[in-house]
Amino acid sequence: MTTLSPTHSLPTTEEVSIARESGRALSAYLQTRAETQQIEIVDDKGTAHPVRIPVSALRLLVNVLTEIGEGNAVSIIPIYAELTTQDAADILNVSRPFFVQLLERGEIQFHKIGTHRRVRYRDVIEYKERIDAERGKALDALTEQAQALKMGYE
Repeated sequence: MTTLSPTHSLPTTEEVSIARESGRALSAYLQTRAETQQIEIVDDKGTAHPVRIPVSALRLLVNVLTEIGEGNAVSIIPIYAELTTQDAADILNVSRPFFVQLLERGEIQFHKIGTHRRVRYRDVIEYKERIDAERGKALDALTEQAQALKMGYE
């Protein structure tokens, strides 16, 4: 089981500045058709160590640096991670009791470890995408109805 240990501390002013600068520098290398890129890490003795990374990981790193560069804290969760009900409720921005009701109604799969419910991150995200799509359809229907009734949305 993967345990999440999120750090909710915001980046310092210096970290924001460095993240902006390094994110811009690295983003130039995302346009390549190569599957990997090589970067160098310099240790405290000044020795450079080449590191090959997949472009997909470089893309993720640029996204993380962009968020930090905007002053946001960042947390990375593996797709296969198992979440507590509180962690999952936080992702959906709902209360834990409401989230447990979703589980009990069968809207999201879960399993129990002892008396504790666990959900897969992937299942939470699939639920969120499904609900967002349903909300989008409902908003489209309301927009069409408002236009048909000439409520000022012409």
